Amino acid sequence: MAGSEGRKNYRFYTSAMNDEVQQRVRIEGELTNALKNREFFLFYQPLIRIHDRKMVGMEALIRWQHPERGLLAPYEFLTVAEETGLINSIGDWVLRQACQDTADLHRDGYGDIIVSVNLAASQFRDALLPKTISEILDEKRVESRWLDLEITESILMENTDQVIKTLRHLKALGVTLSVDDFGTGYSSLSYLKRFPVDRLKVDRSFVQDIPSDRNDVEITAAIIAMSHKLNLQVVAEGVETAEQFEFLQQNVCDICQGYMFSEPVPIDKLRQYLDEQKNS
Repeated sequence: MAGSEGRKNYRFYTSAMNDEVQQRVRIEGELTNALKNREFFLFYQPLIRIHDRKMVGMEALIRWQHPERGLLAPYEFLTVAEETGLINSIGDWVLRQACQDTADLHRDGYGDIIVSVNLAASQFRDALLPKTISEILDEKRVESRWLDLEITESILMENTDQVIKTLRHLKALGVTLSVDDFGTGYSSLSYLKRFPVDRLKVDRSFVQDIPSDRNDVEITAAIIAMSHKLNLQVVAEGVETAEQFEFLQQNVCDICQGYMFSEPVPIDKLRQYLDEQKNS
């Protein structure tokens, strides 16, 4: 039992709670080994420029090829990685691998492709983040304009003065900065004037019910219009149907991603996608 909630409050540990603790300890050890044994790899989902349907970027999405459990999606292990402090090491690996794959694409003549990488909250709070990113860009010989860093709304609102300082350091490197899952948190366009960001990513929860849900239609149209007034690009997530794409096209959204064009795929299949696009 535990008295952390007050002198007269008790909580009894159950076998299920003990099992949960043991499972987290086990996963922590497995994650450490996964980094050493190179069990992580990246999938990429194309980012499509809406006006001509050309692939102009890709979002890097981590996967874990577990030796016993098979292919694991991020939701199955990243929470534990965050709680145990391993997320920064994993995040650094993602940045390095994404930059390496991007450099290879450019070297092989696939055009001016940008790679988007999600930053975890603890990564963003790391005072050494700008230095780390600068070193990775130099190491992989990647131009800073080819890297797009995605940050959630909740991170932006944690400590505004420190956030602005970190964002300015990152912008000084020349990278692109995006606000991910826009609309799920504070959803205030006014605060964006204070942050040196370049893109908003409209959350898929707004896109998925277009055009049937009138509220989502109006909200998404308003986000696009006001973002453009602030000179921000807009990326729509979760585009799956021709009707959704047509709506975004009519409202002059800049970029989209979703299963209508491609699910997340390994780098070799992404190259095939680019080859097919060239030949179409």
